[in-house]
Amino acid sequence: MPLAETEWDLVTTWVREYLLDTTDPHAQLTLYDFSPEFIGALPLAAVSGDNARALVAASRKGIERQVKLLEVVAAIDELAVLPEAVKAAEFRDRLREDARAHASQDHFRTCVLKNGTEAFIDRQQLRRTLREFVEDPEKRVLLVDGEQGSGRSYTYNLIRHVGQHCGFRPARVTLSRTATADKVIRRLAEFVADPRSGISPLNPTELNDLLPSIDDAVHWVISRATAADDHFWLVLDECDELDVNSDVWDCIGQLALAIYEHAAVSGDESPRMVLLGYGPTMRQLPYELRGNLCRDTARAAEPADLRAFFDQYFHDFPPPRPEGGPAEDPDITGLVDVAVQEVLRAAEAETCEGACYMRKVCTATEEAIRVYQSL
Repeated sequence: MPLAETEWDLVTTWVREYLLDTTDPHAQLTLYDFSPEFIGALPLAAVSGDNARALVAASRKGIERQVKLLEVVAAIDELAVLPEAVKAAEFRDRLREDARAHASQDHFRTCVLKNGTEAFIDRQQLRRTLREFVEDPEKRVLLVDGEQGSGRSYTYNLIRHVGQHCGFRPARVTLSRTATADKVIRRLAEFVADPRSGISPLNPTELNDLLPSIDDAVHWVISRATAADDHFWLVLDECDELDVNSDVWDCIGQLALAIYEHAAVSGDESPRMVLLGYGPTMRQLPYELRGNLCRDTARAAEPADLRAFFDQYFHDFPPPRPEGGPAEDPDITGLVDVAVQEVLRAAEAETCEGACYMRKVCTATEEAIRVYQSL
């Protein structure tokens, strides 16, 4: 499982105090077998805290680099004699397991995501479209349409999972009828601004009144996202909730065009954009992007989709054979039948929460997984 932000903060502290508390950080990293090319690309100077943040940020760009860094940290003599050494070894082992999973699994086909219980059911076309979107550097905007309750926002779960393994960070803003261009831009600016720089320097005036000021702010956000150490995907969710006269429609078009323009100069360093709930009858994106779009249509899971989901899950994680029992294969078909029946029964039951059908299917599926794991 990937490390959380607070855990990476702890790693940064260890690096600062036990690895880079030195007047010659280049020589120190060479001793720990970091490659000359990797060391040479780091902005190392005389401040150990800045050097630690630079090393951790560069290492987080790939799972192999993350493992390398934690292997080094866990082997530092000064840390090895302290209680924190247990936590460092735990982080190292978690990342090694993450690297093993990264090498052995097709992350676009994964059916169980975060913590081994978050279900992502069907959406085979989305999986193919998302793979195309990731692998094609010319594609800059992904649009996801579908009926209410079909799981359009649910798409974000798979995007977040794929991002952990493909090196990008999704920054999501959920829209509503009261959303304004000002609010959207400021929220995106918070995501892409360097947290070490303090309050964001973005200071556009009267964003809601003058379109040129929105354009300036949009280019500021995209420039920051392009220059950031992280590769960002800007996700605007529930686009269909916007008022027809909202200035956010113009803002979306400006964002898409700015991404297109920055990509011409910076290539894949520029961010991408995902629009969830953005149908073909909504405001058209700028004409220049006509060859840079990917589209998907969400639909609620059907019984056949649930059957395919549980069939894959039980084959990926087969039940253990009883000790001393026969060596025959487990009855996965029977398990699938039971799981599908129970999920459909729970999803079709009346509830007072007002959850949509797709959300009830996901909740029931995840409960079935937890029950199975407890057996």
